[in-house]
Amino acid sequence: MPTVFSHPAPVLALAAALGSRVVPARLLLFGVFCAVLPDLDVIGFKLGIRYADLLGHRGFSHSLLFALLMGLFGAVLAPWLRCSRPAAFGVGLAAVASHILLDAMTNGGLGVAALWPLDKARYFLDWRPIRVSPLNLRVFFGRQGLEVLISEWRWVWLPCLAAGATAWLLRRALTNVRRTLRH
Repeated sequence: MPTVFSHPAPVLALAAALGSRVVPARLLLFGVFCAVLPDLDVIGFKLGIRYADLLGHRGFSHSLLFALLMGLFGAVLAPWLRCSRPAAFGVGLAAVASHILLDAMTNGGLGVAALWPLDKARYFLDWRPIRVSPLNLRVFFGRQGLEVLISEWRWVWLPCLAAGATAWLLRRALTNVRRTLRH
């Protein structure tokens, strides 16, 4: 899995692309929460839940159904998030879906149960450039963890920064063109 540090990157890029009118601060925080939420399933290890079980790591919480449920939860929270229901739905859905996609791009683990309950199989993408993060903190704070962070910088952060910055620049340019045309 990518680390908790990198799962928010697509949400931050989306927020930069759409702007604070569409993605206000509370909605952005909700999106970041949704982006890291699926990995709370690692608590299951302490409860005796096996990795490959439905409630195990990368199981139900890594399914498109879970992404849909988080989108619906966001829509319910929209008034508190100070945004439209479609925006809250979209950010919640996109945050979890991006988590699933990033985990499917890692080079380790058992894959993601993206299509559960329609299919119990776990999937990876054919292209898996992201180094899988060790679940052991002692290992993470060593050489392997550094290699993971470098991999995430290359395959998660740089593309998200480029996409977010490009979309932000385009949005700003369109705003300036509209202002010019009005005058």
